[in-house]
Amino acid sequence: MAASATATSTWPKPNTYTKTIVNSTIQSPSILHFPKQSHKKYQTPSIPTTIEHQDSPTPQWNFLQKAASMALVAVENLIISQERNHPLPKTADPQVQISGNFAPVQEQPVHHHLPVTGKIPECISGVYVRNGANPHFEPTGGHHFFDGDGMVHAVKFKDGAASYACRYTETERLIQERNLGRTVFPKAIGELHGHSGIARLALFYARGLFGLVDHSQGTGVANAGLVYFNNRLLAMSEDDLPYHVQITSSGDLKTVERYSFDGQLDSTMIAHPKIDPETNELIALTYNVIQKPYLKYFRVSPKGVKSLDVDIELADPTMMHDFAITENFVVIPDQQVVFKISEMIRGGSPVVYDKEKVSRFGVLDKYAKDGSGIKWVEVPDCFCFHLWNAWEDKESDEIVVIGSCMTPADSIFNECDQGLESVLSEIRLNTKTGKSTRRAIISPQDQVNLEAGMVNRNKLGRKTQFAYLAIAEPWPKVSGFAKVDLFNGNITNFFYGDHKYGGEPLFLPRNPDSDKEDDGYILAFVHDEKAWKSELQIVNAMTLELEATVKLPSRVPYGFHGTFISEKDLEKQA
Repeated sequence: MAASATATSTWPKPNTYTKTIVNSTIQSPSILHFPKQSHKKYQTPSIPTTIEHQDSPTPQWNFLQKAASMALVAVENLIISQERNHPLPKTADPQVQISGNFAPVQEQPVHHHLPVTGKIPECISGVYVRNGANPHFEPTGGHHFFDGDGMVHAVKFKDGAASYACRYTETERLIQERNLGRTVFPKAIGELHGHSGIARLALFYARGLFGLVDHSQGTGVANAGLVYFNNRLLAMSEDDLPYHVQITSSGDLKTVERYSFDGQLDSTMIAHPKIDPETNELIALTYNVIQKPYLKYFRVSPKGVKSLDVDIELADPTMMHDFAITENFVVIPDQQVVFKISEMIRGGSPVVYDKEKVSRFGVLDKYAKDGSGIKWVEVPDCFCFHLWNAWEDKESDEIVVIGSCMTPADSIFNECDQGLESVLSEIRLNTKTGKSTRRAIISPQDQVNLEAGMVNRNKLGRKTQFAYLAIAEPWPKVSGFAKVDLFNGNITNFFYGDHKYGGEPLFLPRNPDSDKEDDGYILAFVHDEKAWKSELQIVNAMTLELEATVKLPSRVPYGFHGTFISEKDLEKQA
């Protein structure tokens, strides 16, 4: 059931721009199992019926710009009125997508000396950071959870004590919308579907034509991934360049810049770059949904020198959220979820499941100068939103890929009645024969949806025994995490507690030189939906015993991916 509330909204207070705010008439049943929360400090968003006052510009507009602004407001009101005549799909309904603890929170300055139950292990010294979607303004139309502005949550550990802060990543998009007092950039998933999506795109580019917004400096939200590379914490989403976020000495967060690797990167970068644990290179992809080449591969040296782009030939622009590396190769999925802008003309979503396409994985030498040597291996009916690891099996001469195969493949983006199933799988690619095999790692009686997590990152690209993955049940909430033995399929579950849900488990090695792969700790943000309070749990990865709980001063919404930056690395921040 969708959440309801009577308390004051936590949305920031922009300039007044609505004539009337009324409860949304969109009442499609929620696919999210949110608890009732009339006492909770969040009000389910409603959609404005009209936009009364367009943007309140920081720079003064000329007469032509003011006239254009008024005309475009009228167009936007027409779009909104037309949208309200058609129920939104659950995947774009803000009352579904950002209810309960999926709802946004306000920024928090640093809170020091947080209450701790148990003892924080001495080896945990540094900052745990996790990204997430946190919309700054109430939606004026459809909204998907992935559309929200990026917010980084940080817990800093030092001498057994902990502090907490959370801040928006100051993207070019967010800065402009703050200056204008409301949302004006199109939401890639929630709004860009059907004829109204085309109209919103046209409206946005018309505003750009008159100089009311500037989309030349990026339109992304930087809400998905985090990576620490070349002395910089980078916040990423695949619709833009990364953003450099600095951790201050007090444990606060500060956005430095939209980061282009000193002018070397001029296209978007996906949110899951890999850092090779042996070479310390950053390995990444960039893709384009409009023009060829749809996909490119590149590397960045530990000192920040970018390689030339390697074009990967694809017939259609493919959703490329993640990929994998081995010691010598890059493994690139070309799966059945594709972008077809033409579908919007037919009234649908541009994110499409292409049932005629056969999924395949490409294997490319890491140091290839071009894409001609890529070897494609078909893996029918396979869609992995995330790949956890890959390695080269010397005995069978195959590439082993570990990922969670999701069915239906596009259920995150398009409404469907079939329940989502995410099966942890071993996929073997034989580049000599062009054949593949796939098997479920966990036995049917132990099957649970496993969707977010990681292996020991010191073993990335090499054969690993253990994976730590979120138990995504009841979907899309996470009730705990599983430690899975990838060799024999044994699974050990850790649950966060009664009415407690979290997100991605982060594995932090106790000692990078340890011979034991699972010698370390699991860190995870957890929210108690009964007490309506959040905490950080620290779990021994070998024994799966709770070592410590850090009580947090404010609610932490369910989010996406994170990383840990050691105290030693923090001292060398750029």
